[in-house]
Order: sequence, then C-alpha cells, then structure tokens
Amino acid sequence: QVQLAESGGGLAQAGGSLRLSCAASARTFTSYVVAWFRQAPGNEREFVASISRHGGTQYYADSVKGRFTISRNNTKNTVYLQMSALKADDTAVYYCAASTTSAIYRTASHYAYWGQGTQVTVSS
Repeated sequence: QVQLAESGGGLAQAGGSLRLSCAASARTFTSYVVAWFRQAPGNEREFVASISRHGGTQYYADSVKGRFTISRNNTKNTVYLQMSALKADDTAVYYCAASTTSAIYRTASHYAYWGQGTQVTVSS
C-alpha cells in the first residue's frame, strides 16, 4: 500500500508556472505507475498526465500537452508535474494517483491510491 501527499499548489497568473510534487510513502516506489488528475468545480475528475514505473513513458491529456511535464525521482519517492503557460482553465484541485498495474491508464478507476489534492488557481 502507498500513501500519497501532494504539494506545490497555489495561486498563479495566466502565463505563469507552478510545480506540483507528489510524495509517496512506499518501500518499492518503482512498483507504481503514477498519474495526475484534476477536478474543477462542477466538473468530473479528468486525466492530466501519467508516467511509467521507471519514468521512460509519459502520457498527457491534449489540453496540457506541450505545457505540462510529468517526471519522477524514484530515489526520492516523488513525482512532479511542471506546469507552464498556465491558463484560467487549469484552475482545479490536482490529485496524484498510483496504480500497481503495469499498464499506464488514463482513467481514474484504474488507480487505487489517491492523495488529498492540492488547489491550483490561475488568475486571468
């Protein structure tokens, strides 16, 4: 089992940047595929990005491709989401999630472990 804790959220101006971190308490962090999801008020939780166990493969939602970068440091048990060129539409609570499946999914139902979320607000 793994516990996840997000940090790094806050207020940013449109066009600015933020870096989110997801710290995991797992003895074998490389056993987990990790993803970021987000949920804006009144909307369903949506996929943002995911990364394979050793970081060699990443997937992105079309809405963030070219602006966001997911990465991981397995020696620190941490996954990052570097967000640049932020837009007001990026405003949401961002969650990291982990899965022990080998495949890298984009749907929330495939992820068994979730953090509490961190708020990102982008002012236009």
